[in-house]
Amino acid sequence: MKTIAPAPESQIDEPEFKRLTAQEVRELREANPSVSPWWVVGGQVVVGLLVAVGAWGITTKAEIGWSAAYGALVVILPAAVFARGLTGRFASLNAGTAVLGFFLWEMVKMALSLAMLVAAPGLVVGLSWPALLLGLFLTMKVYWVAMAFSPKRVKRMLERTGE
Repeated sequence: MKTIAPAPESQIDEPEFKRLTAQEVRELREANPSVSPWWVVGGQVVVGLLVAVGAWGITTKAEIGWSAAYGALVVILPAAVFARGLTGRFASLNAGTAVLGFFLWEMVKMALSLAMLVAAPGLVVGLSWPALLLGLFLTMKVYWVAMAFSPKRVKRMLERTGE
């Protein structure tokens, strides 16, 4: 077996680090606007209601509609708790508390979702798991749509097209 010695440090190509100017930072932020977590939660509420009403209307069975609504609620309620935690007053004291807070609230969100799923058979009369999972899945996928169509992003796209 042949061993290869590591290359000396002088031969390793490292990318050159360039600090951004204040103007470059401003342009970068304008090109990539942040999305409020409450915008995402609002989108989830709308989709959750549409899924529940749609499931009830298509099947004409109230328990299917309630199951789909509960599935949506399994996403919406923990997401609202998560958003509240991220936007609280201690959320951005410094980088360390922001990262710790993100992971803490993400764990709370997952635990709450799991607890709601476990409690579903006792809370929803005539529970339909397929309807619940459909409501959960469609409501969860709102993240991508809400981020793509956030008010700031849409405004920026309209400004680029000249409308």
